[in-house]
Amino acid sequence: MILSTPIRERHGTPGPHTTGDAAGKADRAAAEIRSLLAERRMAKGWSQCDLAHELFALSGNSSVTREDISRWERGKRIPGPYWRHWLSDVLDMPCHTLDVAACVAREHRRARDD
Repeated sequence: MILSTPIRERHGTPGPHTTGDAAGKADRAAAEIRSLLAERRMAKGWSQCDLAHELFALSGNSSVTREDISRWERGKRIPGPYWRHWLSDVLDMPCHTLDVAACVAREHRRARDD
């Protein structure tokens, strides 16, 4: 897979995917990670299987499956830092956005469980 956006742009430095108004950024950051993953995957026209394959191709780690993607998108699991890093590369979005979204998902989970 050839990535058209330089890696420094995909990790928080200004680039085409990080521009926009502050409200738009806040809305994206406040979204749960499950929503972000599903939206970005579908915007690329990928199936869950396609995303798992892209993650494997980029990371070289074959442990991620379509079932993992499904669990992340349904909110049953939250991808850890390792996979968030690779997801940010594959989905062309800042890693920080995914990190914040994972925190939001954890907070929602804690509030629901209380």
